Amino acid sequence: MAERAQIVIVGAGPAGIRAAQTLVTAGLRPVVLDENMRWGGQIYRQPPAGAGFARTKQALYGFEAAKADAIHRKMAALLPQLDYRPETLVWACDPARLHTMHDGRETPVPFTHLIIASGATDRVLPLPGWTLPGVYTLGGAQVALKAQGCAIGDPVVFAGTGPLLYLVAYQYAKAGANVAAVLDTSPFARQAKAAPRLLNQPATLAKGLYYVGWLRAHGVRIEQGVTLDGIDGTEGVRAIRWQRDGRDHTLACSAVGLGFGLRPETQLADLAGCRFVFDELNRCWLPERDAAGRSSQPGIYLAGDGAGIAGADAAELAGRRAALALLDDLGIAAPSMPEVPDANVIERKLARIGRFRVGIEQAFALPDNPSAHWPDDLLVCRCEEVDARTLRDCVRDDGVTEINRLKALTRVGMGRCQGRMCGEAACHLLAQASGQTLAQVGRLRAQAPIKPIPIAPMLYDENVEAIPEEARDE
Repeated sequence: MAERAQIVIVGAGPAGIRAAQTLVTAGLRPVVLDENMRWGGQIYRQPPAGAGFARTKQALYGFEAAKADAIHRKMAALLPQLDYRPETLVWACDPARLHTMHDGRETPVPFTHLIIASGATDRVLPLPGWTLPGVYTLGGAQVALKAQGCAIGDPVVFAGTGPLLYLVAYQYAKAGANVAAVLDTSPFARQAKAAPRLLNQPATLAKGLYYVGWLRAHGVRIEQGVTLDGIDGTEGVRAIRWQRDGRDHTLACSAVGLGFGLRPETQLADLAGCRFVFDELNRCWLPERDAAGRSSQPGIYLAGDGAGIAGADAAELAGRRAALALLDDLGIAAPSMPEVPDANVIERKLARIGRFRVGIEQAFALPDNPSAHWPDDLLVCRCEEVDARTLRDCVRDDGVTEINRLKALTRVGMGRCQGRMCGEAACHLLAQASGQTLAQVGRLRAQAPIKPIPIAPMLYDENVEAIPEEARDE
């Protein structure tokens, strides 16, 4: 069975790399599909090879420089022993086959066993002006700094909530960018109340406190417990408005980094047929998995933030755990790896991180009932230009109570992002307008392609079913 196994790992971040390491040590040769140009994922993203700028790992990753270096070095050492495919987008999944796009060509990748380490993306909630040029997600702002060596604006404001808010602001300010302010919708009292759980990882808590202290010491304005009113501008960002303690505030800026924490990338698991369950902690639907990372589908395993937000350290552990489960299912003994903890130690470490994550979600909870104050003309789905009024009218006039029905009637979530940016906002609005919980309105079902792909190469690729000549111009 092991000789016939075709093992594929989707993602080359901490989870994917540690999974690959475990499998290679056991004598297997997995395929690793990486959407990025170089391994490391988002948290340990590397600049492009031959980039026209140079920054040390200490400058790029700060306190995490040693961990980033260890991940990068390990993957570099593994390359001769696995099939690594960078710049390869996985856009669909059939039974036992992935569909990928690389260099403009579609290539099917068969598998008998699949580890999905798809990572996370920004949780976005709209506000007036969020579609202006110069408004970025926090992750997008981080990519600009790490991979392109540039800031998104001058001056820039970072707004929303979550640990990433302070980390990106710190990274920008440390790199010499002009950070005008950090606007956190979570009040300080809520963060202080979560401190006992955050002490489950005192070193991580200390780093977060350091970022805040460093920003304040270097003159960056930090406002907590704010209500974001909107972003002003015509052809670009001019200012951001917010309220705090009943007072209105406006601050000039040329760019805004916006984000409300992270949410798992689950579309691939959905297309693979995995069952989902609503997770109260992550406030979203997650694919079911057992303690070892096995999904409800035989031969499919889940690891890292794509299965639930827990951070890079947990992703490394979960990647190893998923690979060990895969080996066990193949009847292969776990390899001897002195630097790798056994399954019991992994579980204890993940449990401690889990308690910390509860504290993080308590400290940086989303604003209560965020859609209640969205104006009717606010674009919720920017791809299909669906505004809040259209969604509310559909709930009121048609009695819609389920998110996929709302999608069918309004096209919300049918655009290029396939609901990755607007889906959660639409669910919040539907829940508020229909008097339901997020769990009750359901989840947007994933559709291929899960990310935008070019159409032209598909017309002529021998790996794709032929499209009739007469249909190619339509």
